[in-house]
Amino acid sequence: MNSSVNLTQSAQIIDGKATATAVLEEVKADVLEFRAKGIEPCLAVILIGDDPASHVYVRNKVEKAQFVGIRSLEFRMDSNTAEEVLLAKIDELNADASVHGILVQLPLPKHINENAVLEHIDPKKDVDGFHSENVGGLSQGRDVLTPCTPTGCIRLLKDTLGNDLSGLHAVVVGRSNIVGKPMAALLLKESCTVTVVHSKTKNIQQLCKQADIVIAAVGRPLMLNTDYLNENAVVIDVGINRIQLDGKNRLVGDVDFGAVVEHVKAITPVPGGVGPMTIAYLMKNTLDAARLQTKIF
Repeated sequence: MNSSVNLTQSAQIIDGKATATAVLEEVKADVLEFRAKGIEPCLAVILIGDDPASHVYVRNKVEKAQFVGIRSLEFRMDSNTAEEVLLAKIDELNADASVHGILVQLPLPKHINENAVLEHIDPKKDVDGFHSENVGGLSQGRDVLTPCTPTGCIRLLKDTLGNDLSGLHAVVVGRSNIVGKPMAALLLKESCTVTVVHSKTKNIQQLCKQADIVIAAVGRPLMLNTDYLNENAVVIDVGINRIQLDGKNRLVGDVDFGAVVEHVKAITPVPGGVGPMTIAYLMKNTLDAARLQTKIF
């Protein structure tokens, strides 16, 4: 059995922390190869404003970069920073050959056009995988930089089901640009049969019930219960929702974990499932970006 999976009752609990650690160790080894060839992989992170969650995310990213040996640069700007000032900083980083990855922490203040900012990043340095050139490349099945969270989900699926996912029926619940749409494209690239369901879909429960793989990325706490899942389903819960339960703040997914854990084949917990994979794959994307730019490997 894979070391990233533990048994509990009838379901496998997919341990995202363990798999993320394995990915980081792989990246760490690759960084040494880059350094041996005279290249120091570098990630630049731009943070605008004082959003507490964004500060936590950035701190975690910088810590993981330090762990794997990737040089990190931080640029902090006030929440009233003008859009042209931010774009000028991106221009500077695009032109700097020593910087391989650029990440602008979202969300941005309302006066800044998020799409204009994401489109301004050099696609080869777009470690979030949000530039339209990378989005289009993914839809065509080309090897481009892909969004970290969906890419991490593919790794969890392969660690659970094996490297060959071809022919499996996957249902993606949610159609966001950040998770749902790229998740569907990545699953298609793996030769899965893919169904995307959303708020306007009829018979969502029946469609989910047919799936070998269910990706929950809808942003509705505890939405998916046993009515949505069959006993052979592998469930990847991307949802991160803060709710009040029994007078306490709780972090829960889009899946009712307690209700389904003994009813499915395998499932990711929240927290400790998909979350750690996102930052691990940001580090991996930074290396992939360095490969694209240096063409050494």
